[in-house]
Order: sequence, then C-alpha cells, then structure tokens
Amino acid sequence: MPPFLLGNYPSSGSLHEFWEALSPGERARLAKLNTPFKIQSFIDDIPYSPEERHRSPLSVLRDRKAHCFDGALLGATLLRSLGHPPRVLEMLPENDDDHMLAVFKLDGLWGALAKSNFVGLRYREPIFRTLRELVLSYFEDFFNVLGQKSLRGYTYPMNLGPWDRLKWMTSDEHLEKIAEHLAHLRKVSLLTHKMARALSPVDPLSLRAGLLGSDAAGLYKPKKRDG
Repeated sequence: MPPFLLGNYPSSGSLHEFWEALSPGERARLAKLNTPFKIQSFIDDIPYSPEERHRSPLSVLRDRKAHCFDGALLGATLLRSLGHPPRVLEMLPENDDDHMLAVFKLDGLWGALAKSNFVGLRYREPIFRTLRELVLSYFEDFFNVLGQKSLRGYTYPMNLGPWDRLKWMTSDEHLEKIAEHLAHLRKVSLLTHKMARALSPVDPLSLRAGLLGSDAAGLYKPKKRDG
C-alpha cells in the first residue's frame, strides 16, 4: 500500500474506498500529485469529453476523458487527498455553457482547479481574498464561440463531503443528483443588465487563443443576437 499523499493513508471512509479502488499504477501516479498545480497538470492531460454524461473520478481515470463537471469532481477528490475540503462551485453564464471549479484555500486565500475546453478557464493560483475575486479573474476568458463575454454569476460553494453516501468518487450512478443540487444553490450575480449590455466583444486574437486545442464537438452553440 503506497503512503497517503500527506504520509497518513486513510484507514476508513469514502476517500479510503476511492484509493482502494485504484490499481497500483494509478495509486503510484496520483501519489505524486502533491500540489494543486500538479493536480491541474494531470487534469489538463486528460482529453476533453463532449459527451452529455457525468463521470465519477474513478471513471475519469479509467476512461481517460472528462468535461468540466467530471474534472471538478476529480480535482475535488485529489484536493481532498491533500487535506482540503472537497468543494466545487458553478460559474453561471448567459448564452453559454456553465463551468465548474474545484476550489481550495491556502493561507486563507482562494484558488481553483478546472477541466475546460477553453485555455483560460483552468487553474487559478491561491491568491484571491474572496470567491468573488476568484470568479471575476475568469471574466475576460469566459466567452462563447461568437466572442461574447458570457459570465454573469456563480453559485456558493458546495461541499461534496455530505454526499459521500452516494459514492460520488467511485460510482457514476447518482452524479445527476449532485448536478441537480448545484442548480438550487444560492447564486451571486456579477453584472447588472446595463453592464452586460455595454460589454465589448472579445478581440479576434484572444478568441483564437482561448480556443487553442479545443474539441469542436464539445463547444456550446450560442444563439446569435442582433446588435
């Protein structure tokens, strides 16, 4: 049995069940992910999934594919292995796909991990004093394929620990319940209607850069609007 990431392998509980479900090779690879940035790099190497299905962290490792929901759950699991609460939040756009983050705190400051089809919607260093600051750091990079800046708000964080009874780290069966609960979390608005109407379009260079390496099949198809 390899040592737990913090040198204290869990002897029981849901995290123990997750690590027990791994193959020796998987345990060895994950045991090297001892910082949030190393976890992000590992998630980045997993191909993006355009499928409309949810995968547990164990299924992501086995299938080698993930979209933002799957990546956030995997990120939360691996952050949990470093001693962080397994917390996720959802960023809420207009005319675009929602986006999930696994959030964490170091020295009282917020950072985030994410799986994304867009270059700029991934890792954030733990340098943000509030969740609002953290989410706003994604604003300029959060746009649809029409070049419309689409981020409008976010949910309060959801601690996945109380959902361990659903075995979300090792089973796909009940993940839809977690997705449904996210929709009912308290929401925070970032822009007024006046501010949103006055937004400038994304410049062509930033648009191309944001889409670098994206999977076209997984891109949201926004509605075109006049004006």
